[in-house]
Amino acid sequence: MRHPTFATRLAALACLATLAACSTSTPPSPAEILAPNANLVAQGIPPVPLPLVRSVEKYTDFRGHGFVDWHPTQREMLVAHRPAGGDTSQLFRLAGPMAEPERLTNFPDPVTTGSYEPRDGHYIVFARSTGGNEAYQLYRLDLNQPRTLTQLTDPDQRHELNVWLHGTAAPGQPVPPSLAIASSVPLDRTAAGGARTSIATTLWLMDPLRPTDKRKLTELPGAGWQAAAVSWDDKQVALLRYISATESQVWLLDLASGQRRQLLPAAGDTTAATYFPAGFERQGGGLFVISDRAGEFREFVRHDLASGTTTRVTGHIPWDISGGSVTDDGRLIALQANQDGLDTLHLFDGATLQERPAPTLPAGNVGTTRFHAARGELAFSLNGSAGPSQLYSLDPASGKVEQWTQAQAAPGVDPASFSAQQVVRWPSFDGRSISGILNLPPARFTGKRPVLIAIHGGPESQATMGFMNRSNYLIEELGIAVIQPNVRGSSGYGKTFLALDNGALREDSVKDIGALFDWIAKQPHLDASRVMVTGGSYGGYMSLAVSTHYADRIAGAIDVVGISNFVSFLNNTESYRRDLRRAEYGDERDPAMRTLLEQISPLTHADRITKPLFVVQGKNDPRVPWTEAEQIVAKARANGTPVWYLRAENEGHGFARKENADFQFYASILFMRQTLLK
Repeated sequence: MRHPTFATRLAALACLATLAACSTSTPPSPAEILAPNANLVAQGIPPVPLPLVRSVEKYTDFRGHGFVDWHPTQREMLVAHRPAGGDTSQLFRLAGPMAEPERLTNFPDPVTTGSYEPRDGHYIVFARSTGGNEAYQLYRLDLNQPRTLTQLTDPDQRHELNVWLHGTAAPGQPVPPSLAIASSVPLDRTAAGGARTSIATTLWLMDPLRPTDKRKLTELPGAGWQAAAVSWDDKQVALLRYISATESQVWLLDLASGQRRQLLPAAGDTTAATYFPAGFERQGGGLFVISDRAGEFREFVRHDLASGTTTRVTGHIPWDISGGSVTDDGRLIALQANQDGLDTLHLFDGATLQERPAPTLPAGNVGTTRFHAARGELAFSLNGSAGPSQLYSLDPASGKVEQWTQAQAAPGVDPASFSAQQVVRWPSFDGRSISGILNLPPARFTGKRPVLIAIHGGPESQATMGFMNRSNYLIEELGIAVIQPNVRGSSGYGKTFLALDNGALREDSVKDIGALFDWIAKQPHLDASRVMVTGGSYGGYMSLAVSTHYADRIAGAIDVVGISNFVSFLNNTESYRRDLRRAEYGDERDPAMRTLLEQISPLTHADRITKPLFVVQGKNDPRVPWTEAEQIVAKARANGTPVWYLRAENEGHGFARKENADFQFYASILFMRQTLLK
């Protein structure tokens, strides 16, 4: 095999050092480039030189740990982790704090969701899809030797692991573990005459050791349903019906009769609000719910099942409650509050519902929290600018915090030295304050810095404080400032703000980026003449929309799995998602709304995309079908715009495989060198 010459390496490294696009009279030989793997279709992308790969690859191997579940009786965890040399995250058993993780799953597709059998922990149940299609199947992995794997679900349907029953029974009458799962048809089915069949969600009760004997609990109209909590006497299940980011409901299902009734909002209550079941009170008199019914933000409340009255628990916290956990004995509640993009931990007394003194934790953004069923120990994750997710536990009685995992980084990279993040704000076109998270390059980069605007998806999501992963290379080595804006329509800032981009207001969020350009121009350390926009999913749509509205203010755009035409998107997205997306974007079946959606779609105005465009797409994407990428690529190219296109045949809504994600990042750096850094 031929290797790059010493002169070739020096030339490429010099190119990186000066942040300039280099050209040589002689193209690199095949041995001097990283070719896309067999699952990648690359169009218009120049060869990726190996010296670039060598200088960047250490920034592609950060490996944290995600909490999945506690073992029901032992002090051990089920965690998700991408091992050294691995391509995807898999499930591991962690026998104790800082123990060597024991690998349990090994698939080409990621496995990050699972649960121990809640009585003895003799097996786990986990979910897995294929090639990014999100048509999840459930499997049982027996942990006793020899380990065996059993598929539990019908491959023609899409399934979700919901909740376990508690196994309540009279003494001496053991009840087999029962798991509630939700099933729906994952792909569009066409009835006679070409009409789409209706979508339904079926709830089942299954003993994973006898999956063929599962019992049908109920069939629910439409998508967005899940079994969220089980009463401690195993008689009722609290169902969540998710309608949109600003509206959801709680229903109660009687497990014996299969009858259901709507609990929240109560009959006659027409106020639009969200309700999320968070668990039944141990004594059985109340249901804990997270809701924004009482104000702008999502609060933790207790709903009395007999009287229908509600007690506000976190009304004094002017931020969304984003998650939490309750001990099995009901004595302690742990809640996460999303304070301007940083989740903090709050403890409450389960009997009085009064807040207790906050525990002392290491610095970082608190992630998943979960109490151990038997021990009452709280597991939580932390991440921040100085490193990816790490797992800890808190002993509430003593306040002792113990670290369970150590995030991994490649040799030669010290995440602890990475630049800290800050929240910045700017006024938009209507005077409303918009915020974002800014990462500035190290002080050794002098002069005005080029800017990458990275827009989150959703749109009902939020840019939060946290580890920047591969993007640390852009900040630390290329001197690029990265801004993650939370335009109107983002979550975390109240339900009024969340609804400000709905329907006909869609392009007001694009105007928030226009106002960000004005703010950048006033900053002494940022270069308004060198700005690029990027984003995934809804952020991909925003990148395309910015390219049509503000082409004169950007150097280029990167669209990752983005919507190019709202009408074709709504027609082609998977059936179980369609009504949920109509609630956000508008119903294309209404003639007036259809006209508006066509008018604001980037595809309609592709002739205005005059700056270079890089489009990234997964062929198996069930959310934003690959045709959205193909049509914007074709139309922009027809107008003479330089377009790079990268499609992965084995990916869905974003690249989950490291091999593919790495190539995407290397190509993105080349794209920035030819545009933003030119």
